[in-house]
Amino acid sequence: MPNDREHKPLRGTETVIGRRMMEDKTYVEDIDRSIYDIKNEDRDAFRLSKGLTAAIVEQISEEKNDPLWMRQFRLRSLERYHQMQAPDWGPALDGLNMDHIVTYVRPNTSMKAKWSEVPREIKDTFQRLGIPQAERTSLAGVGAQYDSELVYHNVRREVEEQGVVYTDMESALTGPQADMVREHFMKLVPPGDHKFAALHGAVWSGGSFVYVPPGVSVAIPLQSYFRLNAPGAGQFEHTLIIVDEGADLHFIEGCSAPKYNVANLHAGCVELFVGKHAKLRYSTIENWSKNMYNLNTKRAVVEEGGTIQWVSGSFGSHVSYLYPMSILKGKGARAEFTGITFAGKGQNLDTGAKVVHSAPQTSSYMNTRSISKDGGISTFRSSVVVAKEAAGSKAAVSCQSLMLDSISRSDTIPAMDIRTRDADIGHEAKIGRISDEAVFYLMSRGISEEDARAMIVSGFADNVSKELPLEYAVEMNNLIRLEMIGSIG
Repeated sequence: MPNDREHKPLRGTETVIGRRMMEDKTYVEDIDRSIYDIKNEDRDAFRLSKGLTAAIVEQISEEKNDPLWMRQFRLRSLERYHQMQAPDWGPALDGLNMDHIVTYVRPNTSMKAKWSEVPREIKDTFQRLGIPQAERTSLAGVGAQYDSELVYHNVRREVEEQGVVYTDMESALTGPQADMVREHFMKLVPPGDHKFAALHGAVWSGGSFVYVPPGVSVAIPLQSYFRLNAPGAGQFEHTLIIVDEGADLHFIEGCSAPKYNVANLHAGCVELFVGKHAKLRYSTIENWSKNMYNLNTKRAVVEEGGTIQWVSGSFGSHVSYLYPMSILKGKGARAEFTGITFAGKGQNLDTGAKVVHSAPQTSSYMNTRSISKDGGISTFRSSVVVAKEAAGSKAAVSCQSLMLDSISRSDTIPAMDIRTRDADIGHEAKIGRISDEAVFYLMSRGISEEDARAMIVSGFADNVSKELPLEYAVEMNNLIRLEMIGSIG
């Protein structure tokens, strides 16, 4: 698969706002959410009552035409949910009450294979986000979810002819991939993992299934986009990707929602299976609204000689708990995590990554940048576990945080559990504010104070932000206003 940084920007994917951002910026702006805060009138075909009961879970199962094993799985997950406690070690979840959350909203359309057949107001939403245009110019396949169901799904013929399967989870659950789904579904993230994994197991709906056969390299990315329009609702999509031996895939996930004055919930789940000597790059660009509780769980297992690359941009939500985990199961397996987080007013974003080295000569590298302003709180948590069987392994963690004012906060909380002496482990953390000396130095060269601060922020984020999939994730230019002069990357 080509190196993403070797690609040239695809000018055809720029939106009007994206083009405007290419102009010079002379101040540090907050995230521009105008394109995402457009709301559609509620015209859903069906929605469940608020709350979480066995009857509601059974009704979801009935709506989804689940096989018997999935219905039973949902009910067992619900039991686990009621038995478990919510986390008490991170941001407060006091504003989230499941009695006020609608767990299933079906839009007024079935899934379509042509954009022209999608209902106008839903289609207009995705067109404003640039998804159809991106599909034409830079994506091998697209799935678009609106509330609880996919409304559009398509994959290029040449990709299908390679034997690649890219479909919605419901079709995979009951179609030719049914046995594969049952074998892998919530095996990496079992319902007993934590309370919101159990919630997901009970009420999941929508999401994507991908299977890449042995030796197949998908030359251009696949993308799923999740849009939550309904106020007071939850979105619980499940993503299951299996990249077989020697195969190669880049998968992009984007998500957004308009802002309401009631809590919304996102508790999706991502399970990634990377085969021997296979490679998967999983990029997430999320800009949930500031009334969203983002409690997503992501996990990958990597076999011998395989590679998982996480690229994460976290710019939205009121509260986030998000720590993608890599389990390096096979000898020589590798994991890379690259992340950037921007916490503005009213945001408490608790993010990071986890890696478990359970085989010899495995390696991992985490590289993150976090920025907080206007009272925003950004917390980075990392966990590195090296088992006694993982001799010859290497791990490095680098996290840097920048606070743009005196009322914001940033913390780093690393954890390392090393069970073998034959390992090379490193950790570096830096937290600080914009240096007055640096600003003064630039101003002494004729640069205004606003430009000086902008240049410092842009330079701080550059090493990480250039890894984000700018060429393909059209919405990226609308998410982060950290570059002030020119463009990121």
